[in-house]
Amino acid sequence: MDAIEMTRNRFAEDAFPQHLGISLLELAPGYAKVSLRLQPHMLNFHGIAHGGAIFTLSDTAFGLASNSHGDPAVAVSMTINFLAPAHAGTTLVATAREEHRTRRTGVYTIKVEDDQGRMIALVQGTVYRKPQPGHLQP
Repeated sequence: MDAIEMTRNRFAEDAFPQHLGISLLELAPGYAKVSLRLQPHMLNFHGIAHGGAIFTLSDTAFGLASNSHGDPAVAVSMTINFLAPAHAGTTLVATAREEHRTRRTGVYTIKVEDDQGRMIALVQGTVYRKPQPGHLQP
């Protein structure tokens, strides 16, 4: 089983994003795209998308992209900038791209957009990577 297939299988077994209804749209080495249709229970008291829902969607894309090489990668930091509100019924899409990767770390940019292409949030994350014996990494 290759790293992409293994990452897809892990996502399928990841209970929290599955419970929220997060869908995996695309996956490639260092890249992932996921989506979530905002439900009324995902809104905050202002009637807009709860920051935790947006963060979880971006974290899911981040985790998939950073683990797509086959070696375990865990987040050490994430910074999120909320740029615009989103409302119930809107589908959000988070796209994670690898910006820099070494044997031990990786830096990723995650963009969250609504179904009209409007930027909702911009995230930067860093992972610690634990190479497995026998894997050749840059």
